[in-house]
Amino acid sequence: MIFTGKKKIYAEIILVLTVLVTLAIGLGGGYALAQLNNSTIRKDLREYKPALPTQIYDRNGELITEIFSDVKRDIVPVQELPKHLLYALISREDADFFQHNGFSFRGTARAAWNVAIGSYFSGGSTLTQQVAGKHYADRSKLTITRKLRELWYAFNIERELSKYEILEMYTNEMYFGHNTYGVESASQFYFNHSAREISIAEAAILVVQLASPALYSPINHPERAQSRQRNVLNQMVELGYTSQEVADRSFEEYWNNYNYGRSNIASAYFDNTSKAPYFSEYVRLQLNDMLYGAVDINKDGYIVHTTLDLDYQRTADSIMEKSYRRINEQYHSNKRERLEVVDETYLPIVELLGLAHNIEDIYVTGAKEKRAALNQYYETIAPSMEALSAMLGSSSLYQVSQYSKGTSDNRKSSSTVEGALITIDNHSGHIMAMVGGSDFETKQYNRATDAKIQPGSSFKPLYYSAAISSGEYTPATRLYDGPIAFFDNNGKRYTPMNYLGNWEGSVLLRYALATSMNVPSLQVLEGIGFEAAIDRASSLLGMEDKKEDRTLFPRGFPLGLGVTAVAPINMVKAFATFPNQGKAVEPMAITNVLNREGESILSPEQERIRRQKHSSEQRQILSPQAAYVMVDMLKSTVEFGTLRWRRVNVGGFDGMPMAGKTGTTQNWGDAWTVGFSPYYSTAVWFGFDTPGNSLGRDLTGATAAGPVWAEYMKSIHQRVPAKEFARPDNGLLEVKVCTESGLIPTQYCPESKEELFIAGTEPKQFCDIHKFKEERDEDLLRKLQSSMMLEDFNVNFDAAPEMDDDLLKDLEDQITNERDSMFSSEEQQSSSDVNPLLD
Repeated sequence: MIFTGKKKIYAEIILVLTVLVTLAIGLGGGYALAQLNNSTIRKDLREYKPALPTQIYDRNGELITEIFSDVKRDIVPVQELPKHLLYALISREDADFFQHNGFSFRGTARAAWNVAIGSYFSGGSTLTQQVAGKHYADRSKLTITRKLRELWYAFNIERELSKYEILEMYTNEMYFGHNTYGVESASQFYFNHSAREISIAEAAILVVQLASPALYSPINHPERAQSRQRNVLNQMVELGYTSQEVADRSFEEYWNNYNYGRSNIASAYFDNTSKAPYFSEYVRLQLNDMLYGAVDINKDGYIVHTTLDLDYQRTADSIMEKSYRRINEQYHSNKRERLEVVDETYLPIVELLGLAHNIEDIYVTGAKEKRAALNQYYETIAPSMEALSAMLGSSSLYQVSQYSKGTSDNRKSSSTVEGALITIDNHSGHIMAMVGGSDFETKQYNRATDAKIQPGSSFKPLYYSAAISSGEYTPATRLYDGPIAFFDNNGKRYTPMNYLGNWEGSVLLRYALATSMNVPSLQVLEGIGFEAAIDRASSLLGMEDKKEDRTLFPRGFPLGLGVTAVAPINMVKAFATFPNQGKAVEPMAITNVLNREGESILSPEQERIRRQKHSSEQRQILSPQAAYVMVDMLKSTVEFGTLRWRRVNVGGFDGMPMAGKTGTTQNWGDAWTVGFSPYYSTAVWFGFDTPGNSLGRDLTGATAAGPVWAEYMKSIHQRVPAKEFARPDNGLLEVKVCTESGLIPTQYCPESKEELFIAGTEPKQFCDIHKFKEERDEDLLRKLQSSMMLEDFNVNFDAAPEMDDDLLKDLEDQITNERDSMFSSEEQQSSSDVNPLLD
């Protein structure tokens, strides 16, 4: 169609208006789209949360460890970074950074030229383009579309962020090799210090990694890294960022101190070590329980404040490490000696019997050599069999290697003495130190919290406390230490022995506990009953929900000697109740958890304080008076009982009162010491992961665990002032008692002492033992005089110098024998009042 005249004019007007409207719409839409994109960019960058490790700190703010998976990153504000680090980055990656608006034609042209002539030094993308590519494009794709997308977002980022904001994003996000992201984690990994302290030469090494960590890692390829580092330093000099002298000096200092022996498989993940590995793992598991839901503690950057004191932890690690060596050396030495006795004394006898009676099954020729051969196989040959099977491609050899590995692991777990230590604050329950074993890297088994171990005699104070609470028993209760058979409700007979089979006769309860006597302890257990004992023990251990488990808490007398299963954390919790005036103590590891913005999201300690304030959650398991009596009795263990020599060997505790109890299980399989000061409670255990083995008679609670407990407790109390255990203001009194009967002393009692009682439980009767003895001796003397017709001689034993010495000695011996016979009958009658089964 052809327009003419007015129609042509109208057509032209319509066309112009259409173009103008189209342009307006295009410009408006473009502007609106740009604003929308800018808004989206601002939102994206504001809400972007790079993966950050969770950091765990001790009570004094010292970093214990970091938890992360495959990304190690620490955020540092750009203003805290040295300027020479930023200059090195700009020199290497983007010399025109402060002049361009997101794209550098000169940089792109230079990069193209370098590639063309084969002397690649830096890429063509600006720092802003690299940030845009990381957030909005797939930088693994080498396409024009990706480049245009990257450039578009780079322009918009430049409009929305300042140059220093872009630098902060870049320095905290980019990959620097070996699982490190950002300059801070990279500096910590490569140089063992913060990026805030980085030198010029170190800065140059870091920015070289941006090109290719695989090619220029100073760990894997130091020569290549050195060459590229030199180039960066030279460019910094050319651009005026440093002088040649400073660059050269820093370069020489770096390589003069370089560690060429560092493992070439190092990475931030594998190099991540914890200063308290067992505690860190314990905290990690608790975090997973607390932060349930859509969280990832490996990437969400939590800051976890804990109760641990790394100074105490280092002390515990040091003492336990040398104790592992000492105890294992002693154990294996004793074992060799026992085997030598078997080889030299008993094997020849067995061999002779087999030959004499033609019993082939007991022939033992070569037993010693076979044992040596097996040891050689499992210690030397078996470890290399798996690698050999892979080299030869032999499935049958691989099966043999796996069987050997399993057998070797079992042999090791049953012949390697392991151990654990845990310390908590008596009042707050804060876990101050934790050692869960000798080698966390080999076996992540935390024996301090997860082991199920028989506590032996260290279990006794738990039910002794129930006896004290009952009012039927006091520290002065008279018991009998001798061979006695006990019968449970089913009529099952139990006949315990003391250590090495020694007996002491009549003893008081305080002495029986301090010296760990078995028969007197079972008299106490029988007196209060199994149910009362289990109720108290389960409450102290924090195992109330399991008290009906008759496998764990059997209603039998072996329970009184610690035949149950507990972890060191249970035992330390139980013992801490005594110095905490009878209130339950809950072990605590985490006090506060912050998110990456520094906001508190969990505060377990404050929550506990709030609950206790409003609901009296801290349960009173036993009265403050009964708890103090237990504290006082357990002090006797350290003063004159099984821990006496441990106190002497460390030179005392510098005025700090200590209390505790040792424990050794049947067959000497486990060795314990659990004890406390007015500040802290500590449990120490040594034994085997596989039950059934024996440490030997030389390694007991007092000789294996006791020295560790004493040395450690003395060391950690050096920084705190000595103080006494908290004593209730009322309800207790000291009363003088006869040291033999525990009753009120008379003029006939040769010795007496002050004893502690809960008011109302003090003795009301006078001691009549010594008066009875004196009257008995006088009566016996008269009988002997009469029977021997001594009245003819008018014998006076107080003044008879003319009497024949031999006759006098015979008379004294007869009196002594008769007196001992009578006294033995008296003791048995007295102790039968406590235990009617004695008769």
